[in-house]
Amino acid sequence: MNHKKIFYFISLLLAITFFIVSEGWTQPQSKPEIKPPIIIQSYVPEKGRYGDVLKFYIEAESQNEDMYRIATFVEQPGVGRYPTDFIMIKKPYRKHLKGYIQWNTFSSRGGSLPEWTQITVKISVFDKAGNESKEVVFPFEFVSTAKQTTKPPAPFDQKDIPKLGNVMIDLINPDRDGGRDRDNDLDK
Repeated sequence: MNHKKIFYFISLLLAITFFIVSEGWTQPQSKPEIKPPIIIQSYVPEKGRYGDVLKFYIEAESQNEDMYRIATFVEQPGVGRYPTDFIMIKKPYRKHLKGYIQWNTFSSRGGSLPEWTQITVKISVFDKAGNESKEVVFPFEFVSTAKQTTKPPAPFDQKDIPKLGNVMIDLINPDRDGGRDRDNDLDK
């Protein structure tokens, strides 16, 4: 009988040892917290003329040095949300960027937009893992009497602010052709 007790004891001890080695009672290693990129500052005028070249100024940073692309979303009453436009971020700007994205608002699909057409532009930054910064939201109105500002405010008023890319969204005039095929136009 003594041998049976020793056998069970040794079996139990081996099972516990095997569990400790295979599963471990050690603390699970915590993964480093992955923080999404942060847009620190941004600027765009609130009004402009249809056909003007708009510059959206942004400053962003990433702890992980892996900012990957800038997303631009545009919403327009009577049309809806346009497909998202992405601008790839070049290597020197993956940890910190300060520059502008440029958008030529003239569109062959838009003809001319009605005076006081309002749009909402949202910009965010993604890292390689797909983490997204908080969006910055710019309400914008097309007004023919709007004057282009010559200089953006600090810190974007320096001479060597780089252009990060071009927004490639073509606006649609919701009144063109009586609004016919608007949904199909957005899918093109």
